[in-house]
Amino acid sequence: SKGQYVLNGKDVSKMSDDELADVRNVEIGFVFQQFNLLPRLTAWENVALPLIYAGVGKKEREERARAILEKVGLTDRAHHKPNELSGGQSQRVAIARALVNNPSIILADEPTGNLDTKTSVEIMDLFSSIHAQGNTVMLVTHEEDIANYTNRVVRIRDGVVESDTRKTALPLVEKTNG
Repeated sequence: SKGQYVLNGKDVSKMSDDELADVRNVEIGFVFQQFNLLPRLTAWENVALPLIYAGVGKKEREERARAILEKVGLTDRAHHKPNELSGGQSQRVAIARALVNNPSIILADEPTGNLDTKTSVEIMDLFSSIHAQGNTVMLVTHEEDIANYTNRVVRIRDGVVESDTRKTALPLVEKTNG
């Protein structure tokens, strides 16, 4: 409720609502448990949407949306609507949408909560790759195995920080075929 919040050298705590909206669109990518994809738009259109709000021209929007869908392994599903995608594919579209503006921070709220174990591992591998490329990834989870992917775990109980643990190395993920 009080204090100062500085993001990339900008004092966000003193910004107007419009300035904050710009910061959220450009500096922060959001990934939700329920994906929050617009059902009437294709995967490509859902990914390109933040670029429209950022004022990016059509040609560049097309190129960036295609490139980011390729990065998450969904070029072949670009023209499918959310109801034509699996849960894992929908979450990859949501992650692509969060990444399309190349934000400084990715905030993910229970990003594997609706996914099976195999797909959850794939999504966490994708987040690990995103982090390795220089993006800060912060996620909320109730699942211990998902928290084990991170290099820092902050446990909160009843609104109070219970513990703050840093790890020196990320765990290796065992790959399986099947």
